[in-house]
Amino acid sequence: MRQHTTFRQLEIFEAIARLGSFTRAAEELYLSQPTVSMQMKKLAEMIGAPLIEQVGKKIRLTPDGQQLAQATREIFSILDHYTMSVDERRGLKQGKLSLMAITTASYFAPRLLGEFVKLYPGIDVSLRVTNKEQVLASMADNLDDLYFVGQPPEDIDIIATPIMDNPIIVLAAPDHPLANKKKITLERIAKEPWLMREKGSGTRNAIERIFTGHGLNIHPRLELGSNEAIKQAILAGLGISALSRHALTLNQPGQFAVLDVEDFPILRHWYAVYPAGRQLSVVARAFLDYLLGRGEAAQELPPHEATTRAPSLQAPP
Repeated sequence: MRQHTTFRQLEIFEAIARLGSFTRAAEELYLSQPTVSMQMKKLAEMIGAPLIEQVGKKIRLTPDGQQLAQATREIFSILDHYTMSVDERRGLKQGKLSLMAITTASYFAPRLLGEFVKLYPGIDVSLRVTNKEQVLASMADNLDDLYFVGQPPEDIDIIATPIMDNPIIVLAAPDHPLANKKKITLERIAKEPWLMREKGSGTRNAIERIFTGHGLNIHPRLELGSNEAIKQAILAGLGISALSRHALTLNQPGQFAVLDVEDFPILRHWYAVYPAGRQLSVVARAFLDYLLGRGEAAQELPPHEATTRAPSLQAPP
């Protein structure tokens, strides 16, 4: 009896092609790595050609694998459009919503999604929080409904809607000598040991633009891969940093000193983004409208870190 390619095998293959890793695909799909490897072996046998090859420690798609990856994306796109038409008939009683967010957005994205699900409990939602590179890769392949980013990409054709303020503030340990100083100059603060995110981070780029615009340079003592690591380093007395005010959402008042530095806070925004060629489903459109209507609530922060109200915004047509 002839065997046929299964939807699950295509789903696994798509995850491997997108993530570039058997291990990460297994984690995303909640499968064991042996199961993923076995299904890919069966898929290659049914196709009659190798789809993935090992190059050192990395994997890459063969020409046949690249063609199958494109075909798989087209299949999933057709299914998405079908699901969208079903959702339109059902209204918001049922449906799916797939979101992806950069790591810093984890301070607010789950709460907003939870509030939306309470309003529409029949909707099946998923939220993946990962690094900027993975978010941009998914965005380029048009894989999710909406993306939360602090800096919309310039090299991908997207629709970016600002949904809330994202002020960048300078943080220090509460016993730092500058904790109670007023109107600290950039020249003075540049002399402090700085703790920075990795190069390419949107927050780091914004900070460096402020200083280079005044002819100043800051030299990081440490480069760390997460805001939580930076916060721990601040409390350990290793230096100061500038982070999104939303990074303090889970901290107690007084745990950090917010320094009064000229040209800070840097006023930025959080954006809900989707590829320009993607037609938003009824559910995704409803969630975006919900975010815009909840501008003030979306910016709720600890009482000691109140911020300005978001401007009134309209969703793009």
